Amino acid sequence: MSPLRASADMARLYFQNPLNPLSHTPIGRSVAAGCELIERMTRRYGKPEFGLTQTTVSGVKVPVREEIVWKKPFCNLLHFDRKLGERKHKGPRILMVAPMSGHYATLLRGTVETMLPSADIYITDWIDARMVPLTEGRFDLDDYIDYVIEMLHFLGPDTHVMGVCQPSVPVLAATAVMEAHGDPCAPASVTLMGGPIDTRINPTAVNDLAESKSIEWFERNVIMKVPFPQPGFMRDVYPGFLQLSGFMSMNLDRHVNAHHEFFQHLVSGDGDNAEKHRDFYDEYLAVMDLTAEFYLQTVETVFIRHALAKGELRHRGELVDCGAIRRSALLTVEGEKDDITGRGQTMAAHNLCVNLAPDLRAHYMQPDVGHYGVFNGSRFRSEIAPRILDFMRSHAQLPATPPKADVRARPARASGKISDPLAEVLLATPRGVADDLTAIGGIGPKLQTALNGAGIFHYWQIAALTDEQIAALDSRLDFRGRIDRDGWIEQARKLAEQPATH
Repeated sequence: MSPLRASADMARLYFQNPLNPLSHTPIGRSVAAGCELIERMTRRYGKPEFGLTQTTVSGVKVPVREEIVWKKPFCNLLHFDRKLGERKHKGPRILMVAPMSGHYATLLRGTVETMLPSADIYITDWIDARMVPLTEGRFDLDDYIDYVIEMLHFLGPDTHVMGVCQPSVPVLAATAVMEAHGDPCAPASVTLMGGPIDTRINPTAVNDLAESKSIEWFERNVIMKVPFPQPGFMRDVYPGFLQLSGFMSMNLDRHVNAHHEFFQHLVSGDGDNAEKHRDFYDEYLAVMDLTAEFYLQTVETVFIRHALAKGELRHRGELVDCGAIRRSALLTVEGEKDDITGRGQTMAAHNLCVNLAPDLRAHYMQPDVGHYGVFNGSRFRSEIAPRILDFMRSHAQLPATPPKADVRARPARASGKISDPLAEVLLATPRGVADDLTAIGGIGPKLQTALNGAGIFHYWQIAALTDEQIAALDSRLDFRGRIDRDGWIEQARKLAEQPATH
């Protein structure tokens, strides 16, 4: 396509030249617009830059320096160093694990930009496989998990980790491995966003494709060798353009309409909207190749065998047991209209972490957003990011000993008479993020406010109420028998058995 692209670019420049009389006519502008479309559709887009040179901390603009602090053949760890001067509190230290699924880490530029004022951000900058020589060896799912563990060791204790989309599986696996070994550098909290933990739940077109084909079909049809003269010459890869084609085909009408509107903006001279289109597609069309072994192992392990969800995933021969996660707090985030990772697939992580106490876990489903809205856009900035930061601040440090998982059980009664029977169950502040008590039938916003004021913030508190405590709470807040009549205890018990929703 290179000769066609060069010809189209020359024609575009000719018909945009102000000295050319045709450039001022509708025909000339249409030809220039069409040539730009051809040039852009046949271009190989290079790796974009983050370009985050400053941020605002507590109302003050501070410079930001992007630096590589850790390097491996297939990944660099980038740190966005905010020059805070004498300010000692940097906020939570976050390891942001970017997807290794075709796009560069810059796909999370908006995610980083949103979190940067409040946190110390590190992000995985995965290397394009076609740029890695064969002499550097293989890179598969086991290596990915090893990289995450090594980065957490490099950053030290009390680091928070975010897995955005595809990394959710290796991030959860890495946490389970570290917890099983009693690793002091296990993350203080784990945030999984739109990740395919269990793709058997509400499968999407992506999941259906993976299950409809054998792993031999994928190896035969989508794996190619890097051509000369790329540094990774002869390495087997899954080309990024194939991944991009798959993503675009899922919403083909939207992309066709966007390019049609771009053509019209160029013809009408609407430079602002045309530039917005260029900015988006310069990022979206920049893709990287994945190593064949990583791609094939991920397809087979995550989408065909569902190994993690079934408790059958192994790392270096060792069974990955998510039940070993007892100290790292877990937050899962999903989008209501996600067409790549179906609703419930990420939330399934809570069902695997059976020994994690309820006050160390939470789930949030964002209404009216698709896959990319989970980690970018206005709703992410206003509704999702604040919840993530609040969760991290609530679990700032890894507990020395794991809290008891069965905190929902009724508390043992101490010997002797207790003057206030509610003293055993009421809390001064919520443990982590408060539950949405309005999910219990019979509790509205006003009653939730009253319960919070009394010291009840979680489902497990209501589920653990004894008859004596019910009577005391009924008398204190004048519920007039609503607790028994509306079945709060049974509803709360069922809700407490699921991850909390906020």
